[in-house]
This record gives sequence, C-alpha cells and structure tokens, in this order.
Amino acid sequence: MSTGTHEYQVDPRNADILISINGNLVPRAEATVSVFDSGFILGDGIWEGLRVHDGGIAFLDRHLDRLFEGAKALDFDINVGREGIRQRLFDCLKANQMTEGVHIRLMVTRGIKATPYQDPRVTISPPTIVIIPEYKTPNPQTAEHGIRLFTVHVRRTAPDMQDQKLNSHSKLNCIQACIQATKAGADEALMLDPQGAVATCNSTHFFIVRKGEVWTSRGMYCLGGITRGNVIEAAREAGLPVFEKDFSLTDVYGADEAFVTGTFAGLVPVVEVDGRTIGEPRTPAIGPITGKLNSQYKTMTGRELTRP
Repeated sequence: MSTGTHEYQVDPRNADILISINGNLVPRAEATVSVFDSGFILGDGIWEGLRVHDGGIAFLDRHLDRLFEGAKALDFDINVGREGIRQRLFDCLKANQMTEGVHIRLMVTRGIKATPYQDPRVTISPPTIVIIPEYKTPNPQTAEHGIRLFTVHVRRTAPDMQDQKLNSHSKLNCIQACIQATKAGADEALMLDPQGAVATCNSTHFFIVRKGEVWTSRGMYCLGGITRGNVIEAAREAGLPVFEKDFSLTDVYGADEAFVTGTFAGLVPVVEVDGRTIGEPRTPAIGPITGKLNSQYKTMTGRELTRP
C-alpha cells in the first residue's frame, strides 16, 4: 500500500476487472504481456493516468495530446489513432460497468522485440496498448491532514539528458527519490533541478503560496502535468497571480501554503517540508488559497468530461 497522495481505499471489485490488451478484454488474473516487450525489457514506452467522473473521462483530449506527442518524441507510431484509443477506453469501461471513482492507467510500449536489445529496429510487432481501469478512491484522510515532503539528493535531469517532460515508462530517478523520501519518513520526495531550484515531486507537481501569489517551477525539469496546467488556468480564472519561476528551498520553508497536484488525488495540501511546518497549522490542513483553487479545479473537471 502506498502512502501520501497515492494512498487509496482498497476495493474488492478490482479482483474481477477486465483489462484491455491490444483491444482484447482479459480477466485481471490472466492479463499478461510478452517478456520480450519493449516496456518490460527497457522501459521503452509512454503512459497516461486518467480519472473517470460521472460517466466521463476528465481532460481526455489533453491527455491524448500528451500521449501522441510522447510517441512522436520516441519515434514510434502508436498504430491506433486518437479515436481508436478513445473507443478502447470506453469499451473497457463499458465492459466493466464503470462510471465513477475509477482511475485508468493507459500504457503504450514500442512493441515486442526479436531479442532483448535496445535498438528499435529489432522490434517485430506493433505497439503494445494496455488499459487498466480500477476502482480507486483517494484516502480522504490524506487531504484532511496533508502530506510531508523530504528534499532528496536525486535531481531532475536536463532536457539534453533525459527529458523530464516525456511521460515515459523509465521512472528510475523518481523511484530512487521515492525510496529516499520513504526512508526519511516522508510521504513523497521534493526534487530539485540541476541548478538547485525547486523542480517537482517524484510523482506529483509542487506549488507554494506566498503573500497571495501562487508559484510553481518553470516546468523545464518536470512533466507537462495536465493537472498542473489546469491549476495554473484555475488560478487565472480565479483572479489569483500565478507564476512559473525559479525559487529555492528557502522560499518553500517560508511559504504561507503549499500543495501538490496530480490526476489521481487532485490538489493535496503539504503541511511539512524537511521538518519545517508550512504556514500556520490548520485542521483541516488545506489553506484558503489552496481551497479556492481546489474548488475552481473541480468546476473545471465537471465541464471538461468526455463521454462515449
């Protein structure tokens, strides 16, 4: 069981879900891919996390934009167009009779290899496309009490190393950061960029509030998060000054509020970073500006749902 923003309530219905593998619906216990698959051998693939609300998928077009841009960056053709992916998603939801409280993991790898080797030219099949829908509701205690972050030594890499904007299966640096934060007793890792400015967390995006302003990183060293972008839009809609900029841990420690964002849990308050309490202790933990943004984000979610 994970902790922090990805802590969820176990749902026994997930034992019987059907998983889509290349368009075929397979019981969870029988869902497999080849040991020669590019994703298994090399982490050569891309993925999206999607939320289902009121029978629709939130911000689906934005997620598909990122998915297909990722495939272009990795120089492979998904081989199924946007409408084909959309249809498979809704076919899978329909087969499982899922309409609410569902998180979807959509994964696309380059395909099956003739031999375990990195060269894309030894790929001998079309891309592997897997859709895993699960009943997955965030633990309400997480938003109620907030999370604690620990700044790790593992840095986000520059675009000329491994571009962090690419939502690839290769997440080893994030896993190392997660391990270090866990060993330190925190819920998640706060990661810096190569210059020492605050970049992002290992699995969510990071924001602070200072004197009524909302700050987040420039975005050069983090994934182009869908929820991150939506929260920036929400701040502008709410008339709040929001800035994508470089800032340091000193700025974080003196912040009035802090929060993280992600597709699974939305906005979650941060109450502590490196042992420093952020702002004033509150019960519930969410601050006034974070709360305002959370309400605005939920409104955005309701108006940007794609249904079959």
